[in-house]
Amino acid sequence: MKFNWGTGIVLAFAAFITFILYFVVLASTDNRANHDLVTEEYYKEELAYQNEIDALTNARDYAPQFTFVKHENGLAITFPPKMNYKDIEGKVSLYRPSNKHLDFDFPISLSSKHLLIPDKRLLDGRWDIKIYWNYQGKEHLVKKSITY
Repeated sequence: MKFNWGTGIVLAFAAFITFILYFVVLASTDNRANHDLVTEEYYKEELAYQNEIDALTNARDYAPQFTFVKHENGLAITFPPKMNYKDIEGKVSLYRPSNKHLDFDFPISLSSKHLLIPDKRLLDGRWDIKIYWNYQGKEHLVKKSITY
């Protein structure tokens, strides 16, 4: 068999296609490229996003008054002093961007202005905190990113 230009072009195309297919298979089977959505029900939560915007607007005056302090027992969240802690109902959601299995919700049940999230639930690293609460008939939301 004689090696000519036509044979060289066909072999070059075949080598290129094999090279590209190798990288496609490598990229699709590698676990480092396994990324999840932020939440499992992303589209359902997107439809309720206007409620979140309204809650953020309602909490605009309260948001700067929240304090987050790391203690040996855990993370202490202090609610604003203007609020009556007995009238506060809601939950605290902790989201770990690096591992969705570490995400959890914590109900708000206050006996003082402080809420303590136990240290055993929190690993060192970044946490996104959302505090949802109902106060005086209005929904409120405060978002904060911390490094624990």
